[in-house]
Amino acid sequence: MTNEEIAELFKWYANLSELHDGNPFKIKSYAAAAFKIDKLSTPLEGKSVAELEAMEGIGKSIAQKIFEINQSGSFTELVELINDTPQGVIDLFKVKGIGPKKIAYIWKQLGIESMGELLYACNENRLAQAKGFGLKTQQAVKESIEFIFSNANKFHYAKLEKPALQLLNELQQQPFVSRISFTGELRRKNETLDHISLLIAANQTQLLAYLQNSMEVSVHENHLSFRYNEGYPVSVILTDEAHFDETLFISTAAPPHLKQLEQAGVNFKAGNEVAIYASAGFAFIEPEMREGLGELGKAKNNKLPQLITYQQLKGVLHNHTTYSDGANTLAEMASFCKEQGFEYLGICDHSKSAQYAGGLKEADIIKQHAEIDALNKELAPFKIYKGIESDILGDGALDYSNDVLASFDFVVASVHSNLKMSEEKAMSRLLKAIENPYTDILGHPSGRLLLMREGYPLDYHTLIDACAANGVAIELNANPYRLDLDWRYLDYALNKQVLISINPDAHETAGFFDMHFGINVARKGGLYKEMCLNAKDKNAFETWLQQRRKQKFG
Repeated sequence: MTNEEIAELFKWYANLSELHDGNPFKIKSYAAAAFKIDKLSTPLEGKSVAELEAMEGIGKSIAQKIFEINQSGSFTELVELINDTPQGVIDLFKVKGIGPKKIAYIWKQLGIESMGELLYACNENRLAQAKGFGLKTQQAVKESIEFIFSNANKFHYAKLEKPALQLLNELQQQPFVSRISFTGELRRKNETLDHISLLIAANQTQLLAYLQNSMEVSVHENHLSFRYNEGYPVSVILTDEAHFDETLFISTAAPPHLKQLEQAGVNFKAGNEVAIYASAGFAFIEPEMREGLGELGKAKNNKLPQLITYQQLKGVLHNHTTYSDGANTLAEMASFCKEQGFEYLGICDHSKSAQYAGGLKEADIIKQHAEIDALNKELAPFKIYKGIESDILGDGALDYSNDVLASFDFVVASVHSNLKMSEEKAMSRLLKAIENPYTDILGHPSGRLLLMREGYPLDYHTLIDACAANGVAIELNANPYRLDLDWRYLDYALNKQVLISINPDAHETAGFFDMHFGINVARKGGLYKEMCLNAKDKNAFETWLQQRRKQKFG
């Protein structure tokens, strides 16, 4: 079990204990333990009680609980609290805008035990009239529940990728399976998914018997459905070897892509996927791009790009350290980045207005820059660039004075506060930031969190036009909860010659690997190496930085 998962259990215990009016000192200690564990770089899994007790910040009681978690996946007190809480009440913790105290009031005073009941109460204006709530809270709760309901049974791609690969590998090894592939939205690497989609050519009797040995399987006319591993939904399309290529092609593509191909007279029985496209005069289109959003026109005219790959990335920009809210030190982040074969690292801790994230005060910046200078001598030719994730303030100004901003090699400008904006307000704020001569990269432009929070409304074409006019790159934030800029706007950005930076927004060393998810959606949007900022080698990146400074400041 990872440290993050262990920390989540302690946080969960603190929340449920507060819900049940538990000991406030114990609640505080478990919440503090959750925070410390989440920040630890040393894995806790597999350690003895004595080893755990010897670690800084972990006392005897917490060590015992961690050991129990590693043995059984939970600990007794947490299990008891969960058993004492209706599932519907537990679900209320997913609703934004209410914490344990408010949930306790909703449950114990209003008699509400589910999200559906709470939404109904909001519609009747009952929550607004309850003590400690009001109209503003009621509206926020209502919007949160409606958002949860609208995204029910959806998963982040990153959540399903690992079990999907595990299942694919498991079935590939079975002698009765002759061919197998991902298909559908999973093969197109959509950012959110309903289920794991597989296409299998196999002895169907043996396949069904194998699956039924460990799970409940629903049998349909041409496919099977079941839940795998931790309950992830799986849909298996059944075919034979003779029809595998045709079925794979048809089941992979989005309906608009298929419809356009049918209108173009493509022969789906022409052979493999290359031959199928060629049957109507199209170049081969990678699975990620088969969405029906203009890719066929490019394929007809041989104007498809050579899509970017993870191996083409040379640097890792926009990362956090323990100077703000990261889990690893500057030296740890840099060393790990170098070990992965990258040429450079951009450190972008939070700016001072982000107090919730330990944003850097001016004295912290001086200290960090001195450490970067020392590490650059030690790690050369690998280089750390002095960056900052500067908050875009409410009026569109950047955090810090111009003198401080000038001390950085580059600046990522991002919105983190006052996210509830009209399109007019959001555009005014972002355009002013883009026009600031110190802004080099516009960070996670919409502020969205997939399946959790919609972004603020934007006029994307105007936003991209402004970045083009000011030479500002746009971040494709690779965190699988963000994937922001939305890949659907990449084609417009590329046509405007706006560089895209695939940034992991890593808060720990493992976060670097999120660029894998960024690559997935970048390929969906047609991104190619030459238009990716961090696919530039170190020399080319430095040239870009120097040219920007020359253009802006002479």
